[in-house]
Amino acid sequence: MTRLVLASSSPRRRDLLARIGATPDRIESPDIDETPLPRELPRVYALRLAEQKARAVPRGDDEVVLAGDTTIAVGRRILPPATTEDIQRELLRALSGRRHHALSAVCTIGTDGRARTRLADTIVAFKPLSTAEIDDYVACGEGLGKAGGYAIQGRAEAFVRFLHGSHSGVIGLPLFETRALLAASGVSLG
Repeated sequence: MTRLVLASSSPRRRDLLARIGATPDRIESPDIDETPLPRELPRVYALRLAEQKARAVPRGDDEVVLAGDTTIAVGRRILPPATTEDIQRELLRALSGRRHHALSAVCTIGTDGRARTRLADTIVAFKPLSTAEIDDYVACGEGLGKAGGYAIQGRAEAFVRFLHGSHSGVIGLPLFETRALLAASGVSLG
């Protein structure tokens, strides 16, 4: 029987996996350098990080490792996670009234040692945000530490005037792509 290893400490990814009937047999948080390479494009960056995270976790012969990465990009610019409230304000100002891409990459390393990757590119458009709306959102604390400085599954969903693509991908794991990769890797889903 193939065992599933989730290479993530994100409770959101565990919750999303449960939606498709997948329960990790083991969870291990990868430790990688997430600094973008010079002139690295956002899509390439997200796919690289997902694969590096998957490869950073030891895998037994009967295990499939699953890892993901969600990157927020405006044009060719990769936005950092909101590590401080000031950075979060900057990010929200950059996203205010604009479209951006939520690139959610997922990677499995199968029992054969082969990496399989998929990417969901979701276009998200925020309404124009006032300074008070940004300040209120930052004060609630839910977007701190998150890609782009927001959590779409929370209060920030009220900022979204348009979304085309994978809602679960914006949260942190594109379920359609993940299900396909797990099936291709021999993981049975409940």
